[in-house]
Amino acid sequence: GASGTRVRGVSEGDRIAAISYRAYAEYDVAGADAVVKLPATLAGQPFPGEALGCAMNIFARSRIEAGQTVAVVGAGFLGSLLIRLASDAGARVLAISRSRHSLDLAARMGATEVLPMDDFARVVERVSNLTHGNWCERVIEATGKQEPLDLAADLVATRGVLVIAGYHQDGPRRVNLQLWNYRGIDVVNAHEREIGVYVRGVEAALDAITSGRLDPFPLYTHRYSLEGLGAALDATAERPAGFVKALVLP
Repeated sequence: GASGTRVRGVSEGDRIAAISYRAYAEYDVAGADAVVKLPATLAGQPFPGEALGCAMNIFARSRIEAGQTVAVVGAGFLGSLLIRLASDAGARVLAISRSRHSLDLAARMGATEVLPMDDFARVVERVSNLTHGNWCERVIEATGKQEPLDLAADLVATRGVLVIAGYHQDGPRRVNLQLWNYRGIDVVNAHEREIGVYVRGVEAALDAITSGRLDPFPLYTHRYSLEGLGAALDATAERPAGFVKALVLP
């Protein structure tokens, strides 16, 4: 690619991550303030900047500290990254997910306990036992679905924080406001819309990966060419066995 004459910090031929909202275009233009230069240490390695930056921004908004019990409901790509980050911060992490593969992955990413999300009442009972009835200081919902959101709210401690990280795109949601009120919880919608915040998240992800604090590479389970974009989108919707994250490569 090429850079404008007044652009500083990147040059033609540099490998970059950009926030431009046109991920599938053959050619694109991004503002200089929406571009992050990638280091030579990542040469030949995939770096889906927006997705990784999203995880870092959610983690920052979650205010996770050492010694806290953190439940992550949904252990896909985003949930797995948050499990790793929370574990690295010194939290006790409970991973809750439907598939055996995602639970095995959560354990490898640092989850202290893995709980199958097959019976919600059983999950609530198990978390109550694991926390001696004190529940979790932080609960991150990372599915974008109604029932896991209900479950996540049930697990939040008094004066704890419910972090909504999932993308809820299929209509309105109902919430148990009586429970939210009774426990006095904070609710954080951990999605960013400002380019500058997005970019800071991408830079934080770059730092976490190059320093060895975060290893997302095992999560890139499927690869497709640009011509195979349709199949990639189908896999994202259908979630075949072992699927976590697909990369579309030129």
